[in-house]
Amino acid sequence: MTKKEKVDFVIKALQNLYPEIPIPLDHSDPFTLLIAVLLSAQSTDVRVNQITPLLFAKAKTPKEMIKLSVEEIRDIIRPVGLSPMKSKGIYGLSHILLEKHQGKVPQTYKELEELPAVGHKTAAVVMAQAFGIPTFPVDTHIHRLMYRWGFSNGKNVVQTEKDAKRLFPEELWNDLHLQIIWYGRECSPARGWDLEKDVITRTIGRKSVLKKFNS
Repeated sequence: MTKKEKVDFVIKALQNLYPEIPIPLDHSDPFTLLIAVLLSAQSTDVRVNQITPLLFAKAKTPKEMIKLSVEEIRDIIRPVGLSPMKSKGIYGLSHILLEKHQGKVPQTYKELEELPAVGHKTAAVVMAQAFGIPTFPVDTHIHRLMYRWGFSNGKNVVQTEKDAKRLFPEELWNDLHLQIIWYGRECSPARGWDLEKDVITRTIGRKSVLKKFNS
């Protein structure tokens, strides 16, 4: 297969597997999505979805959030991990949203990444899922599969994002990044990988990956 044929194969396979694409993190608006994505760093979506209802029952807007103390936020979000940094980030960004953005979540990388505890990936997820702006957030699943499929060299997520944006049509980015995440979780995990279930890698995967699996 040529590189283009492999890309087309991936797109069609994922569209067939995931014609409807669920959003992993529960949220009701851009602010609650921003908080949920921030909390998901080095945690699981399942754990975050267990904790956010407890937090949002007390504060689901920036105005309500700043009425809580950093310690109160930390106590609620402790189970997701990194609670000292995340609680300060949530409290701080809520203040900034009120002071600089009229309480609304901005829609650009620059403005989002200026918020405490908000990095490039978090900004990209919010832009894509809250506002429909084409981005290609790269998490561990996408990074792993782009390497297994021979689409990226696997050195870092920055390069993986560039490669994904170069290979896939922009109008598909927001769907594809979610489809690849679901595929990675269900068919091509880092641990317990069963090549029989991983039809995409079995069909187009780089030889070194397949050789290592079969050795």
